[in-house]
Amino acid sequence: MAEDELRIGVFVCKCGTNIAGFLDTAEVAEYARGLPGVVLVQENLFTCSEAGVAEIRRGIQEHDLNRVVVAACTPRTHEPIFRAACQDAGLNKFLFEFVNIREHCSWVHKSEPEPATGKAKDLVRMGVARAAFLEPKDEIVVGVEPRALVIGGGIAGMTVAYHLAELGCEVYLVEREEELGGLLRHIHSIYPADLPASEILMEAANAVREHPRVNVLVGSEVAGVAGYIGKYDVQVRQRGGEITPIRVGVIVVATGADELVPEGIMGYDGERVVTQLEFERVLAAGGPDAVEVVMILCAGSRMPDRVYCSRICCAAALKNAVLLRRRNPNTRVWVLYRDLMTIGVRYEQLLQEAKEVGVRFVNYAPDAPPAVEDGRVVVWGPVLARTLELTPDIVVLSSPLVAPEGAQEMSRMLKVALDEHHFFLEAHLKLRPLDFATDGIFVCGTARWPASIEESISQARGVAARAAVPLMRGSVCVEPLISILADEELCRGCGLCRDLCPYGAIEIVETPRGPKAKMHEAACKGCGVCGASCYRRAIRMSHFTDEQFVAQIRAAFQQ
Repeated sequence: MAEDELRIGVFVCKCGTNIAGFLDTAEVAEYARGLPGVVLVQENLFTCSEAGVAEIRRGIQEHDLNRVVVAACTPRTHEPIFRAACQDAGLNKFLFEFVNIREHCSWVHKSEPEPATGKAKDLVRMGVARAAFLEPKDEIVVGVEPRALVIGGGIAGMTVAYHLAELGCEVYLVEREEELGGLLRHIHSIYPADLPASEILMEAANAVREHPRVNVLVGSEVAGVAGYIGKYDVQVRQRGGEITPIRVGVIVVATGADELVPEGIMGYDGERVVTQLEFERVLAAGGPDAVEVVMILCAGSRMPDRVYCSRICCAAALKNAVLLRRRNPNTRVWVLYRDLMTIGVRYEQLLQEAKEVGVRFVNYAPDAPPAVEDGRVVVWGPVLARTLELTPDIVVLSSPLVAPEGAQEMSRMLKVALDEHHFFLEAHLKLRPLDFATDGIFVCGTARWPASIEESISQARGVAARAAVPLMRGSVCVEPLISILADEELCRGCGLCRDLCPYGAIEIVETPRGPKAKMHEAACKGCGVCGASCYRRAIRMSHFTDEQFVAQIRAAFQQ
């Protein structure tokens, strides 16, 4: 585009003191006025506010802008806001460029205001240079199969399946075990309703089994997944090894978690030293017939091998301790803890109730955990300033939830991420807590992170609402920020791009000109791996072209 055709608007955000407190935004704005093609520069207090967004819309309309550059904070959270403002004002939203002067300038150069200001000028200059080569684009519309696959038949998976079916979607619910229920099958009672877990399980299981739009496949597992949002081809291995192909539009991961079996920890033997889940079975059978019970929290968690807190172990211990004391007030119940994690008012009330019914609490230091040996529990109580020696009939260890076997294989199959503890990793903790980075795949329950039954149900309902949108619309719009085969003549069909693509968005197909790469637009995330690896330069990255980056690089070295 010729320089005289450009009408670029630059909006510099103060972000309160987040940016303006560490660099001179007025100086940056004044500098932007002299850049080629810039016809409007505004400095805003909060560009992402309604007033700031209105200024962008007004600037586009009143100054006939054909490019917009915003210098503000992270595009990860705010770019959709500014793109929408451009679109509302009649400008193609892909003619927008974001310059991050908060994370890249003010936050990393807090003690250097002058260099930070200079760097912000450089970044704005580079952003304006790239904006000159931006091109309008249209979103890609992809059809969606009106069916969903839910992997995992615990309370989260059953809840998702039922609510999706109620919204009119056909659902396949795949459970590896022969029965539905997951961990809920091993729990005795539910707090705070004090209901038998079996009642909740039976109600949920019957709801999905009897629903005409839910296909329940127990004793089955997912053996293979290919495709992308709207068209996932799934292979389900059923009893006897039979493979059933299913095509679905979206996938929900609700594979749950397992309780850690604390082998080699605090004398665990599965008989006199048991886990909370094993103790639930004892309670369900009417026991234990015990005079003294000791519960030890953080058994196997918050240690070098497993540094995280499992969040729900404390609540489970408190619930069972209260139940035990109410069932038999003569039973002495001790809870030995590092810290007590009682999230929310209800669990604080449970802690208070435990104290009222006579549960005894002893705080222990991380470097002096309880010793369990020869039927005795020895612990130093720093508050009591003495050593306690207890002789319980049974010791109950609160061990954490851990990712189940097969999580890594599932991660590779679906091309979704795991965290360092092998729980499934959401796209964004705050903005997209139930989505994966891969479109069309969702996560809920303890597959994502240790969660209570109440939290798992809440997340499952949220996932049902999220997943139902593309299923009920019948199509999805995919951003065109993808790789394209720019020159088919140059492509030799070597398959290197296909093998390196982390999203399975490329296949090699036979054409009259020989084997060529074919891009699946809906699956591509625009990461650029294929473009960088193509030694023939046949692949081009849409919206991230060589011309745009060369312009930025040249601008970086200008003064």
